[in-house]
Amino acid sequence: MNTPVSADEIAQIRLMNEQGATLREVARTLGRAHSTISTIAAREGLTWDRSAHTAAATAAASADNKARRVAIVARLYGQVEALLDRLEADEYAWTTTTVAGVETVTVPEPPAQEVKALLQSISAATTSATKLESIDSDQGAEGARSMLGALADGLRAIAQQLPDDEPAADPDDGSGDA
Repeated sequence: MNTPVSADEIAQIRLMNEQGATLREVARTLGRAHSTISTIAAREGLTWDRSAHTAAATAAASADNKARRVAIVARLYGQVEALLDRLEADEYAWTTTTVAGVETVTVPEPPAQEVKALLQSISAATTSATKLESIDSDQGAEGARSMLGALADGLRAIAQQLPDDEPAADPDDGSGDA
């Protein structure tokens, strides 16, 4: 025989519901069947709809990812600066294989293949940083709505300046003027 649900358990159900616990988590915690918790929740007017919690978690994850992208972009630009400094230095330390083995030599300017490799690295880092920046600067649908709204406002302003007494031209009046 099942023991009746106590007032303390109902209070616990309410609290756990407010804290975002799932129905099954509440049932496990209280040692009750999830059907019992569901019945009590319905009677108490509680819902297990977590769309608000999901939306908040999604927004938090989005904010965290944006902060991570900003940090990565800063690091990429730091790498670009370091590569440019290396490319433009007065002397260039270059590790190469010689008859004596692997040696690091200092030359007044980097060899052509090194310049090419450095420039490719700079280009790749810059492209990556730009793509990451565009993710956060792209306004998507909101930007399109804003642009369309501005366009509509501009057309309204022009329309207000047109005289009201002239009939609108019929685009197919047969005159042949297009």
